[in-house]
Amino acid sequence: MASTAEICEHLLQSPPQSQHAIAYNYLVPNVKGLESLIKVMDATGSTAETPGSATKPPTTTEISLFAAATEAFSKANTNCTIAESLERIRPIVALAKTKNIRVRGYVSVALGCPYEGPDVPPSRVADITATLLEMGADEVSVADTTGMGTAPRTLELLQALKAAGIANTDLALHFHDTYGQALVNTIVGLEHGIRIFDSSVGGLGGCPYSKGATGNVSTEDLIHTLHGLGMHTGINLEEMSKIGSWISSELGRFNESRAGKAILARIQEQ
Repeated sequence: MASTAEICEHLLQSPPQSQHAIAYNYLVPNVKGLESLIKVMDATGSTAETPGSATKPPTTTEISLFAAATEAFSKANTNCTIAESLERIRPIVALAKTKNIRVRGYVSVALGCPYEGPDVPPSRVADITATLLEMGADEVSVADTTGMGTAPRTLELLQALKAAGIANTDLALHFHDTYGQALVNTIVGLEHGIRIFDSSVGGLGGCPYSKGATGNVSTEDLIHTLHGLGMHTGINLEEMSKIGSWISSELGRFNESRAGKAILARIQEQ
């Protein structure tokens, strides 16, 4: 996290070339982190919604905040209780709103905790989600951080969120593929009406507190599944697969995308 401000400043001053708008999402652990981001935005003449120009694409700057669905994970990750973490988040959201910065909340370990096991009460996840939205979060991503989620428990969680009065349009789902269930759970979410899903190119990511946890469902696999269901994403899957291969090579790690590797193998044969 120490170099976040430096990276932020570089991106805002020299954004990559793009024909489309770019959204920058910054993880903010505390008020100090947000103040640092605002300082960089002010220094670079950036706003939360910066219009594009002939040489720069339009950009959106937003922040992410995390709360955990179990006390054990909250203690391990942020050294505080769930209630304390929510109180820490409240002033961050309030400050962000004064700057018109979009806020994205996350509820970690919503479908399984490395310390407390898979049976996380859906009602607790719903309560935390509702609290984040009441604070002013624009969207909450409900995260299966450990990849323990199954289709029946994903559906149970979605039903609990609905019963709590939380609209699908305020939600995103975030699945890790540790047990190979991320795409199965994604389809459950789609059938329930969710339309925003987190993913990572090449399946990057993981969780340092959960042994064996893999990264998010790969973007390439997710897009391949959505296209197979007849959905339009506007994403060129072949180009995305090339990016997944490139970044995996740059980081010296295994490319976790099955669809991406299959697509690249087919291209090489042509």
